[in-house]
Amino acid sequence: MWDQFIINPMVNVLLYIYSLINNFGISIIIFTILIRLITHPLTASQMKSSQGLQELQKSKEWQEIQKKYKDDKQKLSQEQMRLYKEKGINPFGSCLPTLIQFPIIIGLYQAIIQALAVTPLQLFDFSKHIYPFINAAKIIPLNNNFLWMDLSQPERLDVFGFGVPVLAIIVVITTYLQTKLMTPTTSPGDQSAQMTQMMNLYMPLFIGYIAYTLASGLALYFVTSNLVGIIQYGAMGKVNWRNLIPARSKSIEKSTGKSK
Repeated sequence: MWDQFIINPMVNVLLYIYSLINNFGISIIIFTILIRLITHPLTASQMKSSQGLQELQKSKEWQEIQKKYKDDKQKLSQEQMRLYKEKGINPFGSCLPTLIQFPIIIGLYQAIIQALAVTPLQLFDFSKHIYPFINAAKIIPLNNNFLWMDLSQPERLDVFGFGVPVLAIIVVITTYLQTKLMTPTTSPGDQSAQMTQMMNLYMPLFIGYIAYTLASGLALYFVTSNLVGIIQYGAMGKVNWRNLIPARSKSIEKSTGKSK
């Protein structure tokens, strides 16, 4: 079932794109953009949930509840869930695209490994995943070289005899930028603020570790997905640039507060 609904479609989409441009690296980039376009409604829903949470956290009603139940965490959580229900906010809506991405990551990794088969046994196993409309004889074996990378192996750039994981570093940076730019501003006393900060720290490191240890084709997917995601948020006018310069934004807020 996993092969039928995840691996096979991904393998054949990649092969079809590759048959048109004869470059597996660019095929992965185009495939990633397609995935981002398909999941755009989820991204829009994520931003709507994030914006709803941000507006709720700034509301007078929520601030009064925080003061009233600051010593009763259980009651505070109950009141928080009540407000979510009343305002029609899904507190897990902002996490959904991230959760959806994990099967895509696993499936893409397996699809890349399958598509870059070289031994007779691997090629035989790979042939079971190919749809009839794909002319496999013309395109297999695939060319797995892209820029300085072997897309079937972890990426390292030789710099003065040292293997530097350039792509993994870019994955960490772009993942961090994306999580910061899409995260709504939270008040320091909010319960979700600490969890959000931890997620912003650990998620880039986790994704970077995957990019460091697994096939570089997957790292190429991460970088492309992050950059396209930032562009999507920017196009929707939802990029929170202030999160990148917290010190400045805090000083602006303080000066604004004094002027009032």
